[in-house]
Order: sequence, then structure tokens, then C-alpha cells
Amino acid sequence: MPFRRDEPEIDDVKDSQPPSPELLPTQRTKEVISLRTKISAVFTVVFSGIALLSDGYNASIVGYLNLLFKPLYPDAFTHEMKTRISNSFFIGEIVGQLGFGMAIDRVGRKAGILLTTSCLIMGIILSAAAHGKTNEGLLWMMLIGRGLAGVGAGGEYPVAGTASIEAADETSHVRTRRGFLIASVGCGAIDLGFVIGGIVPIIILLAYGYTTHSTGVHGFVGTWRITMALGLVPVLSVFYFRIKMLNSTAYRKNAMKGKRISLKILMLAFRRYWRRIIGTCACWFLYDFCSYPFGIFSSTIVGQLNPDNTILQNIGWGTLINAFLPFGCLVGGVLLDKIGRRNTQALGFAAQGVIGMILGGVLSKIQNNTAAFVIVYGESSLNFQPNNILIIYEGIFLAVAEAGPGVATILIGGEVYPTALRGHFLGFSAAWGKAGAAIGTQVFTPIQNAFSDDFRGQQAVFLIGSAVSIVGAIITYICIPEMGTGQYLEDEDAAWRAYLESHGVSTNEFGEAVEASASGQMIREIEDKQ
Repeated sequence: MPFRRDEPEIDDVKDSQPPSPELLPTQRTKEVISLRTKISAVFTVVFSGIALLSDGYNASIVGYLNLLFKPLYPDAFTHEMKTRISNSFFIGEIVGQLGFGMAIDRVGRKAGILLTTSCLIMGIILSAAAHGKTNEGLLWMMLIGRGLAGVGAGGEYPVAGTASIEAADETSHVRTRRGFLIASVGCGAIDLGFVIGGIVPIIILLAYGYTTHSTGVHGFVGTWRITMALGLVPVLSVFYFRIKMLNSTAYRKNAMKGKRISLKILMLAFRRYWRRIIGTCACWFLYDFCSYPFGIFSSTIVGQLNPDNTILQNIGWGTLINAFLPFGCLVGGVLLDKIGRRNTQALGFAAQGVIGMILGGVLSKIQNNTAAFVIVYGESSLNFQPNNILIIYEGIFLAVAEAGPGVATILIGGEVYPTALRGHFLGFSAAWGKAGAAIGTQVFTPIQNAFSDDFRGQQAVFLIGSAVSIVGAIITYICIPEMGTGQYLEDEDAAWRAYLESHGVSTNEFGEAVEASASGQMIREIEDKQ
């Protein structure tokens, strides 16, 4: 449907015509509900960003802490155990994305947020407190904790994603800037978590007296435990405020809580949205397949390219690579509202493909050209190692992807589906993304090891990443519809209702009363108005 600028505002309750009047508040309570909804929308967006920052932090720290686990537990921390610990978080995320994605369309955004936060808290505690009679037992307990934390972190994608997108639809002023807002609190927050995940272990190691000239494992145990435990800080800081939040206006009007989401309804959904489902799932898979291995193993890449570096230097350079990511998100957020969602995603995929080809095919010549280094860095006295230019280019390689599919996948995955099924399909699409991340991290090392030279192995993974990115750009244009800037989410909701009615499915039971997600204090305010 076209964007209707003459349509009444969602927050203008008195003029809107809801499909289920019996589920909406009386006239005397509208003042309280309107004010509380606006306040809740602001806090929902802010605290969703903080929660997703925690997800990025908890996902990234294992890549940095792997550098500590190897010398600490040389016999127990095998290549297989390293892979299991890395993938346990991804597998947990897939479970959380699928499970919570389905749940929040039934029980509401607020209930889903509280449940996913609880899983994340328990998982972080188990990971940070991991113990065992043997080092192998300790690592297995850590693996279980990381898996549970992954369930909570995975649930944040459909829960925080849908809540933020719907909260950004409450007023026209915010709606026209929804792209930049979601890019900031979604992808931007996750990427900032990646950066903080590298800074924290550096600070803790320095606090233990570990320097770039240190050897041994002094302070390593305390560093990994404190680093993991600090993942609780952002989660706990928002828990109380999330208890007070309201379900969005869009959800209260279009929820299918009163109607069982039957197989018939799901089949109708797949029939109507099959092309979009392929697009959101495939693009998220391809994006995470490339970006997560490079981001998480950035310190490992640095260590391979500069084997004489200390652990602190490797973590520092890896953090520098990830520091490019938030800037990519800011650029992408602007592009989302300027050139559209589909164009932004396709442009990012294509740019990553081109840069990856350069890295894979030409960089060896640049590395061996001293004059090129002087031109790039301005003066030769900066003492850059030859391989450090690859590190800078890798940061750019990842940043352009963040400016495209990085910011667009969450937004597109929420906007192109109706509110009643937004959690289902955003969670389903995100799960495909994490499947891509898990597969990418699984095949990352074997691809590199297939070459006798580390540098040639790096070239190979960049070329493969380029090919994957080009495929992503093609799929974007084939399968993803363009959503107009400032378009109402209710446009798709109305189209979905009409589609169901045309196939004999009644929509009279759609929606929920505001009291279903209201706090006790708000219910008392409503009662006082009556």
C-alpha cells in the first residue's frame, strides 16, 4: 500500500478507528494511556539498545579470551573445544531467536523481554563462575553457560528488534527517521559491544600488571572471569525499567493473542510472504557468514599476520578492527532514510564484495611496496609493520558491510512483515543469520589451514567473502521490497487482515487490552480516571 500522509497518527487515539473497540480503553483513560505509551516507547528504544550492546559484548569476548584460554588450559582447550565454546553461543542464539520469536507474538513483547533477559543473566553467571574437577570440566561448564546466555541473547533480536521498530512508529517525527534510530540502537549498539568486549580485557590485564613485555599467565584467570561477569552490568541496569514497559500500540491493535496461530494461518503467511522470507533469511545468513568470523576472530587474524605480537597487542589490534564497525552503522543509518532500505543493503553487500576482491587479489603487491606504505601513512617513521595495512583494510571491509546489510537486516526483517507475525519472521530470519555465523566460524579455520602460508589463507577467505557478498546484493534486489521512508507499519497490518479475511479467516479477535502489559501503578491511574 502507498504511504498515506493524511492517515491519523497512531498516538492520536481519539481519531483512530481500531478494528476491535472492545479491546481498547475507554475515552476517560485515553489521556493516561497516550502519555504512558509515548514514555514507554522512548524507554523501550533506549533500553533495547543497551540490551543489544550487551549481546554484542557477550558474543565478542570469547574471541579475545581464546588468546588467554590456550596458555591457561593447553591440554583441555583443544581446537575442538574452542569450536564448541564459540558455537555454543551461536546455537543458543538460534534457539532463542526461534523460540522467543514465536512466543512474543503470543504472550506479548514485554513478557518476551523479561524472559529473554532472565536467560541471559543466568547464562552469564554460569559462564563466569565455571568450575570443574578438571580443566576440561571447567570448560564444559563454561560451554553450557555460554549456550544459555546465547538463548537469552538470541531472544533479544526478535524481542528488542520488534519492540524498537514498533516503538519508532508511534509518531510521524520518529517514523521518518526510523532507519537511523534502529541502526543506532540495533546494529550500532551490537558493534559498540564488540569494541567494549576488546577494551575490557585489556584494562583488566593492565590492572593485573600485565604489559606488552610480560610473559606467562599471571592474571589470566581473573581477567576472563571478570570480563565475562561484566556482561551482567548492562543487562541488570535495564531489567527494572523493562518491567515497567508497555506493549506497543501496533501490537495492542494487531496481536493475535485471542486467535490461535494455526497451521492454516502460517501457510497463508508463507504463501503471501515467501519471496520476502527467502530474502530476509538468505541475506542475513550471507551477511553473518562473512562478518562474524572476521569480527570474532580479528585478534586471531592479527596473531597469524604478526606472530611476534604479544597477547595485549593482538587484542588491541583486533579491537581496532572492530572499532570501524560503529562508524559503518552511523553511515548506514543515514543511508536507510535517504536512499531506502533495499538500496542501502545492496550497496553495502556490493561494496564489501569489491573491497574483498582487492584484499584477496592485490594487497600482496601493496604490502611489498614501501613507497605505497609511505603514501598511505604519510611518513615512514610511523613504524607500521607490513601486515598492519591488511588489518586496516579488514576494518574497512567489515565497516562497509555494517553500512549495508548490518543496519538493514534487522530493520527490513521487521518492517516487511505484519505486526501479528513480526516476531515469528524476524526471529526466523535472525536464526538463519546465526546459522550463517556458526557455519562461517566453523569453516573459517579449515579454509585458512588448507594453505601452507597464513597470508594466502587470508587472501582465500577474503575472496570467498567477496563472492558471498555479491550474491547477497543480487538476492536483495530480487527478493526484498522497497519500504518507503516514513511508511506506516499499519499499512502492512491492514493488508494482512484483508488477506486473511479473503481466505475465510476472521480477524475480530485481533488485539489486546492495554491492561495486559500495564504495571500496577498504571492500572491504578486508569482506575482513578474512571
